[in-house]
Amino acid sequence: MSEIHLTGSHDDGNVELNTSSNPHFGDILQAFQSRRAVMGGMASVAALMGLAGCDDGDDKLADSPRVGVGEAVTTSSGKVVTLTGTATNATGVMWTQLTGPTVVLNNANSNSATFTAPSVATNTPLTFSFAAAGATSAVGSAVATVNVTPAQLGFNAVAKNLLDVVTVPAGYSVSVLYRLGDPINATTPAYANNGTDTNFAARAGDHHDGLAYFGLGATTGARDDNSSTRGVLAMNHENITAAYLHPNGPTSVGGVRPEAEAIKEIEAHGVAVIEVLKGAGAAGWNYVQNSTLNRRITPNTPMDLYGPVRGDVQVRTAWSATGVAGRGTINNCANGYTPWGTYLTCEENWAGYFRRVAGDNALRAPKEVVALNRYGVTQGAGGANNWASVVPTVPGSTVFAKWNTSVLGSDATTDFRNEVNQYGWVVEIDPYNAASTPRKRTALGRMGHEGAWPANFVAGRKPVFYMGDDSRGEYFYKFVSATPWVAADAQNTDRLAMGDKYLDNGTLYVARYDATGAGVWLPLVFGQGAVTSANPTYAFANQADVLINARLAADAVGATKMDRPEWAAVNPANGEVYLTLTNTNASSRPLTGTDAANPRHYNDPKGSSNQYGNPNGHIIRLRETGDNPEATTFTWDIYAFGAGSDLNAANINVSGLDATNDFSSPDGLWFGRTQNASGLVNPLMWIQTDDGAYTDQTNCMMLVAQPGRVGDGGQRTITNTDATGATRTQSTFVGKTPGLTLRRFLVGPKECELTGIDSTPDGKTIFVNIQHPGENGSATSPTSFWPASQTGGTGSRPRSATIVITKDDGGVVGL
Repeated sequence: MSEIHLTGSHDDGNVELNTSSNPHFGDILQAFQSRRAVMGGMASVAALMGLAGCDDGDDKLADSPRVGVGEAVTTSSGKVVTLTGTATNATGVMWTQLTGPTVVLNNANSNSATFTAPSVATNTPLTFSFAAAGATSAVGSAVATVNVTPAQLGFNAVAKNLLDVVTVPAGYSVSVLYRLGDPINATTPAYANNGTDTNFAARAGDHHDGLAYFGLGATTGARDDNSSTRGVLAMNHENITAAYLHPNGPTSVGGVRPEAEAIKEIEAHGVAVIEVLKGAGAAGWNYVQNSTLNRRITPNTPMDLYGPVRGDVQVRTAWSATGVAGRGTINNCANGYTPWGTYLTCEENWAGYFRRVAGDNALRAPKEVVALNRYGVTQGAGGANNWASVVPTVPGSTVFAKWNTSVLGSDATTDFRNEVNQYGWVVEIDPYNAASTPRKRTALGRMGHEGAWPANFVAGRKPVFYMGDDSRGEYFYKFVSATPWVAADAQNTDRLAMGDKYLDNGTLYVARYDATGAGVWLPLVFGQGAVTSANPTYAFANQADVLINARLAADAVGATKMDRPEWAAVNPANGEVYLTLTNTNASSRPLTGTDAANPRHYNDPKGSSNQYGNPNGHIIRLRETGDNPEATTFTWDIYAFGAGSDLNAANINVSGLDATNDFSSPDGLWFGRTQNASGLVNPLMWIQTDDGAYTDQTNCMMLVAQPGRVGDGGQRTITNTDATGATRTQSTFVGKTPGLTLRRFLVGPKECELTGIDSTPDGKTIFVNIQHPGENGSATSPTSFWPASQTGGTGSRPRSATIVITKDDGGVVGL
């Protein structure tokens, strides 16, 4: 056996095994390629052919290798291409790239090599030489041409369905990675899934939600932003389906909850950081149960408060008399990330967990009552799950008392009257350091945070984060850091210190969408405009007061009330910002209450029930002036209106959706990463639904789009109709019809929500969360058996879970 030495980047041997005087294949190929340059090159498509080596004698010509390649082919960015050559009389073959954007050739020393088509903006030819060496110095070669076109959706749409499985397009595979109750250390037993399991501080929580992938070096385990085979997933566990957590659902005795049940429910909330690893070859992904990076962050985990609110009198409690620390995070919905390698988790519907007893208003200053009411913590509220009722077995424990935010003691440091002000923040977590303490970033404001999504980072430009406040009639915000971005900070190992630098000082803005298709970012700064101590509704005391009560400040400056502003996403190619407006009802958006940015009031009947308002939601987008996220003005239009394809095309199904892409209640939103073709040139935008209006036709779903640009459509007038038959017209701005650039990729199992998505840097694996399958069932009568049903199982309780989706040919998912 002789060794073949390859030249350049394809050299895969460094030990000399062949001591004969025969020439090396690499030497022959180099000589041939030099000769070819003199000859002026080869044709782009070569037939079977032979070329003599240095000696052109007839005997050597007869023994020279003969090679061939197929006709030129056309593909698109992100697809896997197989180069196939034929060779006879050959002792070795090799593929090398000649022209075009550089790609990584796999199995280059074989007849069949593969590569992933690179991202291109225009049709681009790539050429490859297929060379074979014979027993003598003869070499034969042919050239293959692959024409690469810009990325496009590369799958057939999945049909709407009501199945109890995750359905994906042909050519894709799904596996289940990380389920409710899965242990995250070596000592916690496997999940029984019968309601008897305990210690959820060492298990996967419930209601998997927003997530992000952070790379790890395959052998080092250190941070590696380009690793696509090993990483950590940071993810939210938003809520619980209590019916499945206990043997027979939650119980109480005389209005008092059992301590063990409450502990389980509390610990099933929060955040998880879990190491994941891709197996070798065709093996799939697994989570690493005993990883030292694994951790759960729950409503009991100590936190630090950072930013302008740190130490303010309104966040002082019996837990932290100085107001610099807190305990826990809850109802973590969507998320964000930073380029310095941290995870941002966002506290959404936290207000509903708190008890506030009757008569509490009389014990507070009128201003406090205004603030509590504005955030939905009303007098007489019992608190979801009634955790405040628990009598702890540990004397002096306040893990349950903290959920009673009533005035009970002599001052704020003797009770938890201010505990509600410790929630509603963006929380920064270092996923690479399991011993680090999370920090609540108060400069980004307090609200029902859906997420915190970064604008594209540019050196010298101030970082910007976009945030929805998920409730009917709430607002869309952005935070502009006070500190310009320094690119070298992306690799600073003190990651939370980078959060201090960029997230603790800056300006919080709220959006006003005008009827002209323009918009303004309104600053929420104490002393400016109506945000003063003279405000008649709420007398702001200082900037900390403004941030704690950001909703009241947004009311004061006249921001635009939106139809449940949820996830946002920034197009990495052009910086345009997309925002899902999930839905609303007739009370929040009556016929007379529509505006240009929230233009519809209509009925989408579900069975015998009417659904008036905007039950299907829409996706709005904006372009910052000068394409600079620091700008204080923008233009906007509506990318797509949710609707069934059977609804009125003129006034409801305004985006012309059909059976391949109709949807309702958009929620999750995410663009592909710029490290692969799905996030370049015309990036893929993934849309996830959280729907109740269209579930008589289909389970919740995930779609993929290539969404164009703001202004690619035009002005449109819609005629709305209410329950009485009254009509009213509303002018708005509508993007071009999505058509084939929007396609349904996935349908989830019964009664689930699709939420949370990220990919590996190469785009060849995506991670997606399936939340609360079978949410309307009970322990004795579950309405879903997923994820067991994914492989045909029945009879088990449903579990929220993270799934892995890959393309069977190894290409970029979605392309």
